[in-house]
Amino acid sequence: MTTNPQHISALREQLTKLSLDGFIVPLTDEHMSEYVGDYAQRLEWLTGFGGSAGNAAILMDKAAIFVDGRYTLQVKTEVDGTLFERHHFEEYPMLKWLQDNAAQGAKIGYDPELATISWVDNAQKTFAKKGHTLVAVPKNPIDAAWLGRPEPSLAAIYPHPLNYAGKAAEEKRAIIAKDLQECGADAAVITMLDSIAWAFNIRSKDVLNNPVPHAFAILEANESATLYTDARKVDNTLRLHLGNHVRIEPREAFYKDLAALGQARKTILVDKSTNNAKVFETLRSAGALLIEGQDPCILPKAIKNAVEQDGTRNAHIRDGAAVSEFLCWLSKAAPTGSVDELSAADKLWEYRQKRELIKDRSFETISGAGPNGAIVHYRVNAATNRKLEMNSIYLVDSGAQYLDGTTDITRTVAVGTPSAEMRDRFTRVLKGHIAIATTRFPKGTAGMALDSLARRPLWDIGLDYDHGTGHGVGSFLAVHEGPQRIAKLGSPVALEAGMILSNEPGYYKSGEYGIRIENLVLVKASAKTEERTMLEFETLTFVPIDQNLIDVSMLDDRERTWVNAYHADVYEKLVDIVDENTKGWLRHATSPL
Repeated sequence: MTTNPQHISALREQLTKLSLDGFIVPLTDEHMSEYVGDYAQRLEWLTGFGGSAGNAAILMDKAAIFVDGRYTLQVKTEVDGTLFERHHFEEYPMLKWLQDNAAQGAKIGYDPELATISWVDNAQKTFAKKGHTLVAVPKNPIDAAWLGRPEPSLAAIYPHPLNYAGKAAEEKRAIIAKDLQECGADAAVITMLDSIAWAFNIRSKDVLNNPVPHAFAILEANESATLYTDARKVDNTLRLHLGNHVRIEPREAFYKDLAALGQARKTILVDKSTNNAKVFETLRSAGALLIEGQDPCILPKAIKNAVEQDGTRNAHIRDGAAVSEFLCWLSKAAPTGSVDELSAADKLWEYRQKRELIKDRSFETISGAGPNGAIVHYRVNAATNRKLEMNSIYLVDSGAQYLDGTTDITRTVAVGTPSAEMRDRFTRVLKGHIAIATTRFPKGTAGMALDSLARRPLWDIGLDYDHGTGHGVGSFLAVHEGPQRIAKLGSPVALEAGMILSNEPGYYKSGEYGIRIENLVLVKASAKTEERTMLEFETLTFVPIDQNLIDVSMLDDRERTWVNAYHADVYEKLVDIVDENTKGWLRHATSPL
C-alpha cells in the first residue's frame, strides 16, 4: 500500500468538524496490541505504511510518520515524503514534532482506546509547555473517514486443550484470585488479547497469525470472571469449557460494567502499560479505587509449565525438519535463477503444512534477497519481489503456530559465493549468537544485562544493529511476548526458568544485504554455585547454520566446539524425520567445521 492523498483530506475534514487542529494515529488497537486486526489498521490506511510499529501525527498543513530502526528503509518505499515527513522516533519523537509544528494553543486529538494512561500523562505535560491541549475523542475520526472499513473478525473462539495448555483455566484463575486478595483488589481488568487467551485457555483467529480472540475480561478475587466478546463467536462447546464461574457478555457492555464497578466503590487492579486510557478514565470517573500493578497474567504466562516446555521442544523439532527440507530445496533451486522471494516463502509454507499440529504462520514470512534483506522487517509483495541472484545473500525469517508451540527462526544463506566482507559480518553475528547461547547468569538478571554480549563482535569494528537481541515468545500464542526481553533498553524484569526468548543478533548493510541468525531459547536452571543460583539457556531451534558464510579462522575453540555440537544435535534430532531428499544435504550441512 502507498499513501493516498484522499485519505489525508478525508481525515482533515473530520478534524474540522470536531474543531481539532491535529490528530495522533498510533499503530495499535483497544487492547494495546502489536499485531492488529484489519479493522484497526488505521495507520496503514492513512499513511500507506505496512510495518508493525509506528505512529503518525497530522496537522491541517503538514503531517509526519515516526518509525524505529527496523523500518527506516521500508517507510521510504511506502510513505510519500511530500505528504508525510519521515522520522526515526528516537531521533525526533512525535510529541517533540508536535511541539515544534503545531500552532500555539492547538487542540490535538487522540483516541483514548489507543493510548495508555502513562502516555496520556506524558503528552499532557509535554503539550502544556507550548499551550497545546490534548483532547480525547469519543469516537475515532478515522473510522468516519474510512469508507469500506473492515468489520472486526467473527472467527469462532475455541478451547485450548489441557494436554497443550498444561494447566486448567480454573487453576490459573484461582492463582490470580489469590494474588488479587493479597494486594487488596476486588478484581483485575484484563485487556491484552494473549493474556485473555491464556487465562481462559481459549484461542481464536481474530488477528493474522496470532491465535487470540477479540475480548475483554474482568477477573475477580472470588475466582469468578466475565468475558466480553461478540456472542456470534461463542458456541455451547465453549460455554461448557468456560464453566459456571465465567459470565459471557457482549463487548459493548465492558465499559458499562467498569463504570458499575466504580459506582460500587470497588478496588480494581489496573496496568498502566497494557490497559488503555479509556479503561482508567471510566473507572476513575465512576469512583473506583485503583491499584496500579502489572497485568496478573503476564508473568505466569511467560513462565511456561512443564507441558508447554515439552510441547515447544516437540514443535521445534517438527519445524526444524520442515525448514531443513526447505533449505535443501533452496540449495538446488536458487542457483538456477528460478527462485524469487515470493516463491521461496510459499515453498517454505508448503513444507511446514506437512507437519502435524500445524495451525498457521506465527507472522508473515520475511523473505529478503540481496538488498531487501537489509530491511529488517521487510514484507515482500509483487512490486518489491526480487530474484535470488548468484553471489548474494538471502535472509528468511519465519515461524509457525503449532498447537503445542510457537516457532520463530531466521536463517541467512549464501547463494553462490559470498564475499569476504559477507563472511566476516556473518561470523561476527554468529559469535554474538553463540555468546548469548552459552552464557550463564545469576538468578535475578534482566535481559538488558546480556544484550551487549551479542553486540560486542560488531562493536569491535564500529558496527551495530537497530533492534533488540531477543523477545519473549508464547506457547501457541503471540510470537512477541513480554515481559522478558534482551535489548539495550529492555525490560527490567528478571529472566526466570521457563521463559522462552529469541536469540537473534544481526547486521544490515543498506542497499546490499542483511544478516540475522535466530534461534529460540528456553531459560533453565544451571548448576548452583556456593554463592549464587545460576541460569542458562537451552536452545530449542534445530536447523543448520550455513557454513559457507562462516570464516572459521575468526572462531575460537569454544565457539567452534559450540557450532559442531549444535550441528550434531541438529542431525541427530532431524535425520529420521526429514524426507529422503534432505538426508544427504543434512549430513553435509551439519558436518564438523
